Amino acid sequence: MPKSRRVTLILDTNMPYHRKIVRGVVAYARQAGNWSLYAEEDPLEKLPDFRAWQGHGIIAFIADQKVARAVRAGGLPTVAVEGGYGWYDPKDRIPYYATDNAAVARMAADHLIGQGFQRLAYCGVPRNRFTVWSDIRAKAFQQRAKEAGLPCSLYAAKHLSTRNWHELQRSLAQWLRSLEKPVGVMAANDARARHVLEACRAIGARVPDDVAVIGVDNDELMCELTDPPLTSVEQGARTVGYRAAELLDRLMAGRKAPQIANYVLPERVVVRRSTDTLAIEDADVAAAVRFIREHAGQRVRMEDLVQAVGVSRSTLGARFRKILRKTIHEEVQSVMIGRAQQLILADELPLKQVATEAGFAHVQHLTNLFRKHLGQTPGEFRKAIRLRPKS
Repeated sequence: MPKSRRVTLILDTNMPYHRKIVRGVVAYARQAGNWSLYAEEDPLEKLPDFRAWQGHGIIAFIADQKVARAVRAGGLPTVAVEGGYGWYDPKDRIPYYATDNAAVARMAADHLIGQGFQRLAYCGVPRNRFTVWSDIRAKAFQQRAKEAGLPCSLYAAKHLSTRNWHELQRSLAQWLRSLEKPVGVMAANDARARHVLEACRAIGARVPDDVAVIGVDNDELMCELTDPPLTSVEQGARTVGYRAAELLDRLMAGRKAPQIANYVLPERVVVRRSTDTLAIEDADVAAAVRFIREHAGQRVRMEDLVQAVGVSRSTLGARFRKILRKTIHEEVQSVMIGRAQQLILADELPLKQVATEAGFAHVQHLTNLFRKHLGQTPGEFRKAIRLRPKS
């Protein structure tokens, strides 16, 4: 085994998603202790000469023909990121790690449904070979709305960049005016969400009361710069980078990839003011939701909830299911899981203490619900969080 693994990263560090992938790779490299990373700000123009470089492995986003040709010609162990989009050729059998885009969309839809929105909408980006991810998110979002019995409008995007800013805003404004309010909107990513927020401002739509907006990527700087600050799905890009590096290490050691396609579940919804509202016309159901959320961390008993709201258990339960498409018990569980996530994010508390402070009877109860709702254990969630750089 060589003393040092020389690995090149062919990623676009101008993209927030790719920057987080890099951080995940760096986390693995530091853990491995024998990696030397090579990267350029503009990898398309400064690809290494693989013969002269004498590296050992590549992690690449294969979205450009030049990159695809270089990776293919290099003959080095390679792991791709972001899935089989762009100029990725399935015949090359290059293993890849990517976000589970359908799970991202379902998480965003569930957040908006949980806020009480009875109408949903998805704002995508123009369709091409590089934006298949947006189509996947659109279909999964629409399917989740259908399962909940809610109407869902899809925006057929024509313009992506600010070079067509006026036409983009005119088209977005026209679409937003056509939507019955209030409505919960998922944007394909944070950049698209900012376009939606600007169009809302132009037509005088109140955010989040008339239009609630959720993006994807959780680009923290840009999410805080928007007005109001943007709610966004943290899609696990650091975990993508970490797992890609882990797999590359396996390939560089002469072992095979267990499978070609590998997907990472999104981490969580980071709630900010762009969705901070309850679009629930039924005052009793709204009061019940507030009571449950205000008592996060406590074991909410049905008797206390019924007493606080002032209606019978059967009546409240029926109206709750009709409006929010879930039971009171499911809402309580969701709030408990959210509280547990906050505790894991905030401090290095033992899981036993996390379970207690989030209202769970014991750690196994916490673990079972985490796996059921998030597809991972609390320990796996904590490990993903640890991949983040310390602020």
